[in-house]
Amino acid sequence: MNSVSQSIDRVDGKLKVTGQARYSGDHSLPNLCYGYLLQSSIAKGNIQSMDVSAAQHSPGVVAIFTPFNPLKIYSPAQAGEEGAISGDVIPLLQDPAVDYFGQTIGFVVAESFEEARDAARLVKTEYQTQPAIVELQSGLGQAYAPKSVSGMGATVSVLADGVTSIDEALRGAEVLVSATYNSPIEHHNPMEPHATTAIWNGDRLTIYDATQWVQGQQRNLAAVLGIDEANVRVLCPFVGGGFGCKGSMWMHSPLTAAAARVLNRPVKTVLTREQMYTAVGHRPTVRQTVTLGATKQGELTAVKHEAYSSSSRVKFFAEAAAHRTSLALYKSPNIVVTHEIVPLDFAPGTFMRAPGVAPGMFALESAMDELSVKLGVDPVELRLRNYATAEPVHKLPWSSKHLDECYRLGADKFGWSQRRPEPKSTREGDWLVGHGVATALYPAHRSHAEAKIRFQSDGNVSVSAATHDLGTGMYTVLAIVASEALGIPVQRIRPVLGDSGLTLAPVAGGSQSTASVSPAVVAAVDSATKKLISVAVSGAKSPFSGMKPSDVSYANGVLQGGGKAVPFEAVLAALDRSAVEGSGTASPGEEEHQYSFLSFGAQFCEVRVNEWTGEARVTRFTSVMDVGTVVNQKTARSQVIGGIVFGIGMGLLEATKVDPNNGWIANRNLAEYLVPTNADIPHIDVEFLNIPDTKFNSLGVRGIGEIGIAGVPAAIANAIFNATGTRVRDLPITPESLLVEQKGMA
Repeated sequence: MNSVSQSIDRVDGKLKVTGQARYSGDHSLPNLCYGYLLQSSIAKGNIQSMDVSAAQHSPGVVAIFTPFNPLKIYSPAQAGEEGAISGDVIPLLQDPAVDYFGQTIGFVVAESFEEARDAARLVKTEYQTQPAIVELQSGLGQAYAPKSVSGMGATVSVLADGVTSIDEALRGAEVLVSATYNSPIEHHNPMEPHATTAIWNGDRLTIYDATQWVQGQQRNLAAVLGIDEANVRVLCPFVGGGFGCKGSMWMHSPLTAAAARVLNRPVKTVLTREQMYTAVGHRPTVRQTVTLGATKQGELTAVKHEAYSSSSRVKFFAEAAAHRTSLALYKSPNIVVTHEIVPLDFAPGTFMRAPGVAPGMFALESAMDELSVKLGVDPVELRLRNYATAEPVHKLPWSSKHLDECYRLGADKFGWSQRRPEPKSTREGDWLVGHGVATALYPAHRSHAEAKIRFQSDGNVSVSAATHDLGTGMYTVLAIVASEALGIPVQRIRPVLGDSGLTLAPVAGGSQSTASVSPAVVAAVDSATKKLISVAVSGAKSPFSGMKPSDVSYANGVLQGGGKAVPFEAVLAALDRSAVEGSGTASPGEEEHQYSFLSFGAQFCEVRVNEWTGEARVTRFTSVMDVGTVVNQKTARSQVIGGIVFGIGMGLLEATKVDPNNGWIANRNLAEYLVPTNADIPHIDVEFLNIPDTKFNSLGVRGIGEIGIAGVPAAIANAIFNATGTRVRDLPITPESLLVEQKGMA
């Protein structure tokens, strides 16, 4: 077969568009009741009392749990412990302390969702408030350098021989640019809210949970509930988007399961949109100062990238903006990155699409554009002059890098040569037209994974692993990889995923699923075909009975040997067997220490800015990606487009508004938290180089899901500068920010 790199429809597409795909909140069970989170209205303090008498007499109420009537839960496993990730680290409802606005302080269970919600509103809570710091600026005085940022020290320094400090290197630069860039708290807002449906059968828990990692969820639920992992089964065959917020366990899941155990009834909890703004994470706010020193010819001599990011006092999380960008992209003899954490009395942050990279590339690529303007050098040419042919810090060779081709192909497809470098030099009526470019990168991750292949007597083959499809196309990827390895049509492959009882797979995050699971599928095919041949030669009724295994071969769904060619399903039928299966594993090896693995891309953007209103619209976008082998062109292109849409939201619309006095999130809904709609998105041209990275894995595949957003806000900001001559360094770039900066662009 030749399925890889073709454009194949999603194998799960029909289920989704016809409404047959069942998500975690879609399960209706006998005797089901509904949970509802009661959340704090203060940012810091203690609960003095909770009057639940009116709520208890509200129609349909089954139970109300509070710190004064708690569900017993324990601390979850932490990142790196037992292969599990938890967003919450403090067991909720165990004491009256309030650590952030929107913290879960009660759990109401009723016969219907509406009855649970209405009863929650009747609970009267009295607080003793304490002063809270909820904004980055207010907390800068408490900033500290963490022990680790993205697996490295808080400060990473690479200096040329004889150079004593990065500031010394910058003082010696012929050309210098330095600026500070800010990005706000942002929220994920997947279409599917977090949802949990929990059912107990004796001491065994089955839980339908909206998660990006069924096995990590299984381990944490077992730890928090105090039961054996073997007694927990987590099911999540479909995920309605996640972007990182479903990569960790959040406390609504064990609370739901604990309530179901106490009540001996199934319980379903579906978070409201409002609740998701405080209960399941966000991208932290980040402040970055980038200082670039260069020669007059535009060769970088020093890069200093300083980052501050917010983190909840109750859960450490570092948005590694400098570490994941400036240490990897451009060659320079002197590079120093630093990161400090600003602790806030705010809900825990978490991974959000391209964590660290998305805000980090906004700052770095905006600074590179400012340098190009100061030097009078074309922005694409400036990037090529500073092209790193080896990883800048450890000097490891790249496993595969063709970023220069991305620049050149993207420039050609976009028509970059027609760009006019002078700001405000191109207009169409009242609209100023500008063009911008930025680089995209994202680390290529890979983890240990296992997969199972099962030859079935009906002529189909199932391929299974405990991985996920968040809309990323994993069902289709598994089918294509198995199809290619087996030599049978994709239509005969039955992918199975989203069940903690399946073979081991990593969290569906960090753009690692395809790169991790695909090689395991190939190994499983090898294992299963060997077992099929063994069964075929040992079975008395088999057409190949008595032959040596070495005399029988498998190809394209058919066993051959001794002059016979028999489809595998006919062999299974002759043996009266329903199936034969085999498992395979794949893991990173020594190559992890021999090469540096990244994916790269180039983002080209056209914007129009109304000179009277300051409205900015992206009107054209070209993206060229170097991501290794592209397994399925259709779903891969969809992933990059989705990332660009995400980046347009980050660049022009998205910001979580926090009241500095009480931590209240004012726009925790989709009416006031602005995200892009169809009308905001132009034609997006996506091109893949499709060059295999066989040093990374045997299929040459790397991840795609995260990289699409990288560089997009910077490309937009750079295009806006080209259109207007106004440099905006704070996201999102709104009409107000343009008009304030410009004080009238006419």
